[in-house]
Amino acid sequence: MALETCFRVGTIAASTATPAARPSCVANAHRLAVPPCRGYRSTSFSLPTPSFPLPPRRPLAARKGRGGRLVCEAKNAVAEVTEVTEATWGKLVLENDKLVLVDFWAPWCGPCRMIDPVIDDLAKEYAGKVVCLKLNTDDSPNVATQFGIRSIPTVLIFKDGERKESVIGAVPKSTLTATLDKYLEQ
Repeated sequence: MALETCFRVGTIAASTATPAARPSCVANAHRLAVPPCRGYRSTSFSLPTPSFPLPPRRPLAARKGRGGRLVCEAKNAVAEVTEVTEATWGKLVLENDKLVLVDFWAPWCGPCRMIDPVIDDLAKEYAGKVVCLKLNTDDSPNVATQFGIRSIPTVLIFKDGERKESVIGAVPKSTLTATLDKYLEQ
């Protein structure tokens, strides 16, 4: 699982802070490396110009009450839920010593798309305690048949490689949270 490390970059006026009073990250600013943004880039998109005047924008450092620029404030954010296939099933699910949640889904399934953000939230909330995986039943039908998956979305809970419980349908987050908590307490 990918965990993000987040930090706040402060602003210190050079005239008021002596080199000894500056934090080490500012004193050694040449050593501070921030990765470049890899966001969406488009050269053909432009917003229409409004017909009314816009108020002037102040730079972020000049805004009051922030104490610096916010780079990232997430805690233990998981990039995404890992996709499991027939080839990786044994290693990621059966041989895992943690509690494993597997979401059986398909891209054409509407309820599967509804439960997708819930699974993502659970992966972030239980990071380090529960391994959250997704299995596309169209790409890996043999695993779905092996575990008797007849309708999707179906969420299976595994502990020590053994199937413990199944939850069928697009259920609320509280249902899945209660199920995970029950097996984490054991």
